[in-house]
Amino acid sequence: MSMGKILVADDDVNIADLLRMYLEKEGYEVTLAQDGEEALQKFNADTPDMVLLDVMMPKLDGWQTCREIRKKSDCPIIMITAKGETFDKVLGLELGADDYVVKPFDAKEIVARIKAVLRRTGKPCSENSVKEVSYEKLVVNMTKYELKVDGKVVDTPPKELELLYHLASNPNRVYTRDQLLDEVWGFEYYGDSRTVDVHVKRLREKLEGVSEQWNLKTVWGVGYKFEVKE
Repeated sequence: MSMGKILVADDDVNIADLLRMYLEKEGYEVTLAQDGEEALQKFNADTPDMVLLDVMMPKLDGWQTCREIRKKSDCPIIMITAKGETFDKVLGLELGADDYVVKPFDAKEIVARIKAVLRRTGKPCSENSVKEVSYEKLVVNMTKYELKVDGKVVDTPPKELELLYHLASNPNRVYTRDQLLDEVWGFEYYGDSRTVDVHVKRLREKLEGVSEQWNLKTVWGVGYKFEVKE
């Protein structure tokens, strides 16, 4: 039985073949692409359960390819970067990547990271069940990647939507910024946690005064929670 379908996009043929060998040994079906444009074509054709994206690729780089995939899918994405390259974690967070690995990597490490991301995201992107949470005048649909506020669709970036869904799926639970970075973004992020504050601020601008039944609340000195009145 297949463990799932993985799209590997890397212009280094040796690295791509090595990844395919590792992953097929673990039971995954693997499709290869050598540039960003080919990766998008194969993504649309094959509907993979996970995408591994090299940062530096011809035609479309990994960042651009990640951005295009995120416009239409919440399929898990792991970025691949060469040792010594500048990897902008904040940019990765903003674009919606779920994790990253650095070349040269150990086979066991990359397989473990793939399994961890698939566990954390809860399901492959090819699954058809609806992933949605709703409250008075608020619907967050992760299947369509759509936010409805008071019956109207509100244009919302993927990470804002994922953050809101995570909080709203666990009402009245308090999360620290580090917990949210780990559970929503998935990076081992040791830098400035203000990324979360920025996303919460943008969400509040969209949700301000919509309902008295729920609220995106700051818990001073701790973090945030989606507060729902009992």
